[in-house]
Amino acid sequence: MSGKPNLLFLVHRVPYPPNRGDRFRSFHLLKFLAERAHVSLATLADEPLEARALDVLNGLCKRVAIEHIGKSRWLRAAASVVCGHSATEGLFRSPRLRQTVRDWSRGEHWDAIVVFCSSMVQYLDLPELAGVPTVVDLCDVDSQKFLDYASQSRGLKRQLYKLEAHRLRRVECSLPSRVKAITLVSEAEANLYRSFCPNDCTHAITNGVDLDYYRPILGDGRPGRCIFVGAMDYQPNINGVVWFCEHVWPHVIAARADATFAIVGRNPSPAVRRLASLPGVEVTGSVPDVRPFLATAQVVVVPLLIARGIQNKVLEAMAMTKPVIASPQALEGLSVDSGVHVLSATTVDEWRERISFLLTHTDVRRELADAGRAYVQRHHSWQACLKPLAACQSIAGERGTATAAA
Repeated sequence: MSGKPNLLFLVHRVPYPPNRGDRFRSFHLLKFLAERAHVSLATLADEPLEARALDVLNGLCKRVAIEHIGKSRWLRAAASVVCGHSATEGLFRSPRLRQTVRDWSRGEHWDAIVVFCSSMVQYLDLPELAGVPTVVDLCDVDSQKFLDYASQSRGLKRQLYKLEAHRLRRVECSLPSRVKAITLVSEAEANLYRSFCPNDCTHAITNGVDLDYYRPILGDGRPGRCIFVGAMDYQPNINGVVWFCEHVWPHVIAARADATFAIVGRNPSPAVRRLASLPGVEVTGSVPDVRPFLATAQVVVVPLLIARGIQNKVLEAMAMTKPVIASPQALEGLSVDSGVHVLSATTVDEWRERISFLLTHTDVRRELADAGRAYVQRHHSWQACLKPLAACQSIAGERGTATAAA
């Protein structure tokens, strides 16, 4: 064994393949940590593993434990609520994973722990982990997400969302007294967190994009082609595309009969699948690689009504030199300028006008595309984005600091 520190990484979802927002971040974080420490990865799976997942993870980690959580997790979620905790904690509670971490800890000295997302904070209650310096990467302020859901809901659903927000916020507010550092995906999220939990140990570590994988695309795409990319079993994505198809798309297709809108993403909900019956709308379901679909787009749309953190779908489209029109919510956390790097739209009329304008102005599409690629190159390479995390490695003491410096 080299002089690298021993690090426990607790992640709520298997960080491979990096095919959704949280996995993009957790996978690149894992790669960054594995270069600097001997990482033991303890994680959960809520779907079948991809064939290469274990090989990739074992290649990065000293050891890997993956526990599967099935439909019984919803019973655990309900029990968690009854017992005064959040449903989120119940969804990601695994007695088997807890036992694995306890077994590892009896034979291992941890120099540090990195916890990914608030749902995994509960594992810090294990007595074997007491006193180990810890960083919690909240990514987003989850409690605010549920408050946002509540603001757009009614009746019992509204009350349940508010209850979940209250209980998650209690977990979030407990962190400064328990851990050495807390990280979030943007300065906007970090400021939001500090606004209800004042502290001096919170840091912003933004997301990057794989600039080699998401390379610029030659050609202008298919005439009249608009695309949305995202996990289609995620409620903010569902709400966004349903709103777009119901309120904006009829105006687009009325003005341009050959226009098409592709909704590209895994596990489309019934509400999303029904959109395929609308003129010009396609719902692809899961695809092995989103890049060929992005290549066909003349315009990438991101009409999210609720969004937290940074939208990887925006960065990926910009990296592939595709012009983006997005809601202000989808652009929070990015320092882009509307009209320079992207276009922003809020009302139905703004969406209709800006889509029509881009579809008919090749030169403007190219200017936005080039500026977008230049923006992500300057601000969102993974190596640059994760540099601040090296400073957080000092929590592991002199041994971890010396390794990080090396």
